[in-house]
Amino acid sequence: MTKKILKAIYEGDLKIGDLKIPSAVLEDKTRVLNSKGFLTAIGRPWKGSSRTELPNFLGAKNLVPFVSDQLRESLVPIEYKSKKGGKTIKGFKAELIPLVCDVYLKARESGALSKTQEAVAQKAEILVRSLSKIGIVALVDEATGYQYERDRDELYRILEAYISKEFLPWTKRFPDEFYENLFRLKGWTYNPLTVKRPKVVGRLTNELVYEKLPPGVLEELKKKTPKSPKGHYTKRFHQSLTNDIGNPHLEKHLASVITLMKISPNWRKFKSFFIRAFGGQPELDFDEDD
Repeated sequence: MTKKILKAIYEGDLKIGDLKIPSAVLEDKTRVLNSKGFLTAIGRPWKGSSRTELPNFLGAKNLVPFVSDQLRESLVPIEYKSKKGGKTIKGFKAELIPLVCDVYLKARESGALSKTQEAVAQKAEILVRSLSKIGIVALVDEATGYQYERDRDELYRILEAYISKEFLPWTKRFPDEFYENLFRLKGWTYNPLTVKRPKVVGRLTNELVYEKLPPGVLEELKKKTPKSPKGHYTKRFHQSLTNDIGNPHLEKHLASVITLMKISPNWRKFKSFFIRAFGGQPELDFDEDD
């Protein structure tokens, strides 16, 4: 069976110092570096074949003793197509590059390099030092522009984990003591016999609770929850949270907020405790005279 040749969905030049290496992110999210471009970047002449079973950038016999078994097994070339089409390109997983550089550095330490290879080792050292500060995958994502798609994918996975596809039956998620303490701290009269509350309570609930769920969750809850013709939400936000992740996180956070409320003598002190625990800007999050 012929192996499918993947296509690059993002491409760009990976720039490290004065080095420039063509890189790509493939359809299956594999990050690759163009093998010919990598050779050129580290000062190796391009050769179409190797004298050993290893790829041409490690094909010299004096380098073989410094190639680990792990690297040897992982050096499987990946053929892919550019976004622009054309001939098939050969590359290798980007994560292997630090290991390839390490071969030249170990060979240099042992005095096994030729004069030509010494220059390669110098550029390999530049790469290794740079990659020790920033991961190769992050560099490829930045070079190709894939980081933006990656961030969207991560947001989608978070929302999928937190947001239920169906509305869950109503279950009481906010204990009475949450509202009792909120009213006490704000100086309002609390009536446990009614669910009617000042409109600002909804805003404060969002700021204290829902906004502290992962970024994007509250916005998705607002989009999903239907409204009446008058613009009022007809279901509770927590009815859209998943039972296995969303609601447990909500309940755990609520318990923490209620604890801070109980130990606070007034709203200003509670604000200070809350911001210290969960972050935020006091002059923006809560108005004193709501």
